[in-house]
Amino acid sequence: MTDDTAMDSRTEPPEAAGEAETLTAFLDYFRATVVMKASGLSDADAAKRLLPSLTTVSGLIRHLTDVERHWFRNQLDGQQDVQTRWTAEDPDAEFRVADGESLAEIVADYEAACRESREVLERYGLDDRCRGGGGTQNVRWVLVHMIEETGRHCGHLDILRELLDGTTGD
Repeated sequence: MTDDTAMDSRTEPPEAAGEAETLTAFLDYFRATVVMKASGLSDADAAKRLLPSLTTVSGLIRHLTDVERHWFRNQLDGQQDVQTRWTAEDPDAEFRVADGESLAEIVADYEAACRESREVLERYGLDDRCRGGGGTQNVRWVLVHMIEETGRHCGHLDILRELLDGTTGD
């Protein structure tokens, strides 16, 4: 087994900061972990199914891309034209990775979605309500949810990476 800490360029969240800075720093740390866990994989390995489910490295990153856009652009900012791969007819569409899909393009799209999310977030305070989805959640809730969602999938990526090539690490 190898340790992937040599590829680690993530910024650790501050140990003492305000609430908004702490929440966004933890989310950014997990976002960087997603990218780190995919680094160095071939397109084929990233799309390889190792479990009975549709779970793959590429599929998880596409899922997180759609989740970023859904929660920040659609739910928080109220944008109506935000597309996701999942639909009522195919709720797992983002996990379906076709042969030949580029991991580099999937990661680039994820990084673009994260930038879009940061841009939306700059316009809101933690107590502001979401403009979409009925406005029941506030920004704080969205950030905590995204930390949970991204962190959970980082664990999945960690396991998949170890199964694929033995790479382990934080």
